[in-house]
Amino acid sequence: MADLDVGSLVVMDGGKMVGMLSFREVLLALKGKVAAAETLTVGDVMVRNPVTAYPALEANELRRLMIEKRSRYLPVLDGDTLMGVISFLDVAKAVLEEQGFENKMLKSYIKNWPSEPQA
Repeated sequence: MADLDVGSLVVMDGGKMVGMLSFREVLLALKGKVAAAETLTVGDVMVRNPVTAYPALEANELRRLMIEKRSRYLPVLDGDTLMGVISFLDVAKAVLEEQGFENKMLKSYIKNWPSEPQA
């Protein structure tokens, strides 16, 4: 994970998602167990049945879910099909872009507001 700059992995078995692994789980598993590090498996440290999202979930609801569940990465599933993984950074960027667009539209609206008719 460190060599490829990958923050999380989806663990699959037989084409179905069975867990999620991030640096957090690896570090927690290794904490105080340096001697056993070579015998740990992905199955030993992964989060089984992680919180998931679905493609139609709105960005604000997704952000709220990630904050409530303290999840930096969420697998996105369409039924049992893994569509991808979304990070909190992805969500933050999307919300920021949306707010910037809304801000720009509001400024344009205010700038072009019709003035009072002259008497």
